[in-house]
Amino acid sequence: MTSTQYWIASKGRALHGNLDIPGDKSVSHRSVMFAALADGVSRISGFLEGEDTRATAAILSQLGVRIETPSPSRRIVHGVGLDGLRPASGALDCGNAGTGMRLMAGILAAQAFDTVLVGDASLTRRPMRRVTEPLAQMGARIDTADNGTPPLRIHGGQALHGIDYASPVASAQVKSAVLLAGLYASGQTSVSEPHPTRDYTERMLSAFGVSVEFYPGYARLRGGQRLRPADIEVPADFSSAAFMIVAACVVPGSELKLSKIGLNPRRTGLLAALRLMGADITESNHSEQGGEPVADLTVRHSPLRGARIPEEVVPDMIDEFPALFVAAAAAQGQTVVRGAAELRVKESDRLAAMASGLRTLGVQVDEAPDGAVIHGGPLGGGSIDSHGDHRIAMAFAVAGQLATAPVRIDDVANVATSFPGFDALARGAGFALESH
Repeated sequence: MTSTQYWIASKGRALHGNLDIPGDKSVSHRSVMFAALADGVSRISGFLEGEDTRATAAILSQLGVRIETPSPSRRIVHGVGLDGLRPASGALDCGNAGTGMRLMAGILAAQAFDTVLVGDASLTRRPMRRVTEPLAQMGARIDTADNGTPPLRIHGGQALHGIDYASPVASAQVKSAVLLAGLYASGQTSVSEPHPTRDYTERMLSAFGVSVEFYPGYARLRGGQRLRPADIEVPADFSSAAFMIVAACVVPGSELKLSKIGLNPRRTGLLAALRLMGADITESNHSEQGGEPVADLTVRHSPLRGARIPEEVVPDMIDEFPALFVAAAAAQGQTVVRGAAELRVKESDRLAAMASGLRTLGVQVDEAPDGAVIHGGPLGGGSIDSHGDHRIAMAFAVAGQLATAPVRIDDVANVATSFPGFDALARGAGFALESH
């Protein structure tokens, strides 16, 4: 794949259909990691066949874990236990996956051997001190580039000890890295957060038999616990579903049904925000998969109105802001977002990239350091730079369905990291989206 791939999005028809969204990326990463550390064979279904998650599985294979792929989206993982990983012959490539790099840093900090974690150009710009500093407090030795970015050079043979870590950032990846290192540490390890973040790690460690105490904003575990094998069914990814949810909300005459969507309560801030704006979204068939709540969603077009997004839901929708910005652009009136500074250190500066792209399409956006005011109105055509960010590319594919002229979206290859086949699924639902 090359970064010269682009899409042309233009006004399509009303969206209809029952859509199967790919597996949750965050759950897929964790399922294969934890299965690798378990004492025995685990089976995973619904595994996301994206570049990020495949990169994590490839890293574990390089570390001596046998992983079988009997069919697409299924994995059989022959766990080697907490102490069974083996040195790799070279650097470990995380691709575009911040989750993969940060969580693997927690695991690898406790191994007897040295490792080097590298990533693509986008990942190499992302901040890693937020992970390396608490790991260093536990006794780890990890070197970064001068500005705290990858590659990560992890020195083996360090004895880790538990800490009580008050994280300055609300980041599930930071929390998870510290908890995973805590499995190897002497004593207890706890993490408290300024705002509650997603609890995938805590839920899934519990599914693998680890005793974890957790509630919103806090988690604690005791070192030395073993993981027992588990069969994990990965729910459909809410962040991927977000683009289809917003599209059905804003394209007149639409009705989409999305099956078995993961509804982790720390993930679904977008639903709260859209409902505040007047969206028509119903849930049915509630159940649980791999420790995660899931449900079917039915989304119907409904005129949206601008709203002030409550700051308390912002940490629960940090990956969904590109989709929300498009909903806000399509809404009547102003939408105000604050408390979203974390968007500036994602795959791109998502605040700046979304604001710039929407302005290109004629939407007024007043940017702030931690958010924006989006003035809803008609969308025109134009050429958008996605900055290699998969979520920005998909957001503008949705925006194009409302635009009065075609929208060209450049640099869309990275969509395959989280939502392989997005363009084909979108076209099947009624999007006018050409791939080039």
